[in-house]
Amino acid sequence: MKTVYWLQGGGCGGDTYSLLSSDFMDVSELFTTLDLKLLWHPSLCSIDPAAHERLLTDIASGTTPLDILMVEGSIIFGPAGTGMFDTFRGRAKKELCHTLASHARYVVAVGTCAAFGGFGAGHAIEATGLQFTKKKKGGALGREFVSGSGMPVINLAGCPCHHDVIAGALMAVASDVPLELDRFQRPLEWYNTMVHQGCTRNEYHEYRVEESDFGEMGCLFFHMGCAGPLVPGPCNKLLWNRHSSKPRAGVPCFGCTSPDFPKSNPFFHTPNIEGIPLELPKGVNRAHYMVYKGMAAEAAPERLKKRSAKV
Repeated sequence: MKTVYWLQGGGCGGDTYSLLSSDFMDVSELFTTLDLKLLWHPSLCSIDPAAHERLLTDIASGTTPLDILMVEGSIIFGPAGTGMFDTFRGRAKKELCHTLASHARYVVAVGTCAAFGGFGAGHAIEATGLQFTKKKKGGALGREFVSGSGMPVINLAGCPCHHDVIAGALMAVASDVPLELDRFQRPLEWYNTMVHQGCTRNEYHEYRVEESDFGEMGCLFFHMGCAGPLVPGPCNKLLWNRHSSKPRAGVPCFGCTSPDFPKSNPFFHTPNIEGIPLELPKGVNRAHYMVYKGMAAEAAPERLKKRSAKV
């Protein structure tokens, strides 16, 4: 039996709610199937404070092995690097994170706050991710950190992270299946394609049939700030609640799997110059893009212009 400790740092707890919405398998069945023992989760465990303190002492001494450390939420360093904005029994939680990570066989950052700092990075609380602050490698554990397995922190980006990604990563590390990571240490298994891929509005994007308001059927990239062509993620392949995704429901993707999420510009506005987005789909040449999109708009089928197809 392998052990799991779930540490909650600075965050909203949304990744826990995401995991709890998993229905295949549900959480209890997942842990049973993988033969995992949940040592602690702030919402799912009820051991008393004294027993929790003994557990931490036993992990620190090596008496209780820690196979998987899951961290949700950012690591808080404020004020002035002390970490005292976020404490556990009077101690800065960042120190607890260091202690647990140094004994863990795998360390998994669950959600964008834990991976990259998220909303608190660059603000008074001095939030960081476990091994990145935004796009800069380092973070709370340092750029050279590797866990007992030899792996760096595994970053499951997302706000929140999709429950199937959390469950899939747990299955992999519980079975010592190697996960190939991208340069921001996100597993390629789930972060090797753009959110755009799988979007039911792709044909509208190809022919530049654009929308500038919510509730319409066309592409949300050109005016509404949709980051689907810009960021990797499984959102249109692993549907939320097995049913839908933000773009499918008419809400622009706001790029929550990106290290620099959230950006300073409004979520639902596409920064542009004369209607040409400043940020183009990954790997696209600007000059070619402008020519291609102009031609594509002229060639758009009438059924798309009339929005006669259901999304």
